[in-house]
Amino acid sequence: MQIPKQQILDFLEQQGKSDQKPQAEQELPQQVDTEKTEHQNLLQKFGINPQDLISKLGGGSFGL
Repeated sequence: MQIPKQQILDFLEQQGKSDQKPQAEQELPQQVDTEKTEHQNLLQKFGINPQDLISKLGGGSFGL
């Protein structure tokens, strides 16, 4: 699943991890592909389980 970086930054904010946003903004690509191991590892670095992120997006918690 392709997820725009901004949605991940918003997710970090919602999870109370806004202190990690500047580093995530620098390290994450504009589009994060949750099926790529490299991108999964980056998400996990910021304490984001890719499957949790997908379920949150699918659940409409971002207004999608």
